[in-house]
Amino acid sequence: MTPSITGLPDPYYNAEFYADTPVKRLLAWGVDTGLILLLSLVAIPFTAFTALFFLPLLVTAVGFVYRVVTLANSSATPGMRLMSIEVRTLGGTRLDLARAFMHTLLYYVFFWTFVLQMASIILMLTGARRQALHDLVLGTAVINRAAGDR
Repeated sequence: MTPSITGLPDPYYNAEFYADTPVKRLLAWGVDTGLILLLSLVAIPFTAFTALFFLPLLVTAVGFVYRVVTLANSSATPGMRLMSIEVRTLGGTRLDLARAFMHTLLYYVFFWTFVLQMASIILMLTGARRQALHDLVLGTAVINRAAGDR
């Protein structure tokens, strides 16, 4: 691996670290969304079924906690781990709790804002490091996990 100025692999000399990450992110998002919906359904009986009246809020809250906890613990959600990708800071380190919280918060804000979501998609498809808008703001990038990096 050729070092870069930031601590992340150089996107030109080590393009394999960024290869197919937009597709893998989409697949990971599908897996994570399914798990979040399943966890939300499991939680409904514990609310005496009153959660059915505010189901979108429950799913949002479960998803937020799910993403923060999994990103803080391993710098990847279960879907991301399945796709062998992870989030790293520009320094090349894994996310801590504070950065995982901010990453998730910005992800949700940008996801629910159509123009910002479209900007994120365009950036992921065209940028050298395949970063979404929230990645650019926070100084993070999603990379393919190295073979020995589990």
